[in-house]
Amino acid sequence: MPSPKYNRILLKLSGEALVGENNFGIDVGAADSLAATVKSIYDMGVQVAIVIGAGNLWRGKDGLEHGMDRTTADHMGMLATVMNSLTLADALGRAGVDTRVQTAIEMRAVAEPYIRKRAIRHLEKGRVVLLGAGTGNPYFTTDTAAGLRAMEIDADLLVKATKVDGVYDSDPKTNPNAKRFDTITYLEALNLGLKVMDSTALSLCMDNQMPIVVLNLWQDDSLKETVLGNTMGTLIKD
Repeated sequence: MPSPKYNRILLKLSGEALVGENNFGIDVGAADSLAATVKSIYDMGVQVAIVIGAGNLWRGKDGLEHGMDRTTADHMGMLATVMNSLTLADALGRAGVDTRVQTAIEMRAVAEPYIRKRAIRHLEKGRVVLLGAGTGNPYFTTDTAAGLRAMEIDADLLVKATKVDGVYDSDPKTNPNAKRFDTITYLEALNLGLKVMDSTALSLCMDNQMPIVVLNLWQDDSLKETVLGNTMGTLIKD
């Protein structure tokens, strides 16, 4: 088996990855499918940390449109990410993968508190670590949490998993002539206003030289090929 180019990655998933054919909530079958994809690189010896969003359970902007306090809305989103993390951890466990869930907001009855050195130690011992509750602070997205955690655990690569096969200069669903980038710089992505990650997350990765690959996780072997160094989507770097 070929050796992976990236030995430790942080995988950023959207909450919608768990909805399956539904429009809302958690589909256990979708979680099992995600677990199989993660296991395919885990079995190659790649150390994997995961940050997952909450869009399948809660969208803070819906609350804000009704006058909800932003901090309250963000805290609700953080709690939803913990539910998603527990779901995926359970699916991975049933697939034979040892996991740990850590959270930025302490809830010791269901998960460990996030401690950087402990997370790294779990990775070194061959455990997949799911990092819930974002950064623990309102006003920061799970994209920013993914960038921050990727740097804290010394990841070699941040993988942003989507349902599109890379970064385009416009929406490929509405523009058949949209151009896909094989490689793009952080600054180009920011200046072009591309909806890759929010600007805070992208700037954080740029300032700390964290390479990002944006790929379609549901394209056959895209994640496996990426960790081998065969980028299947768009590579964002300096």
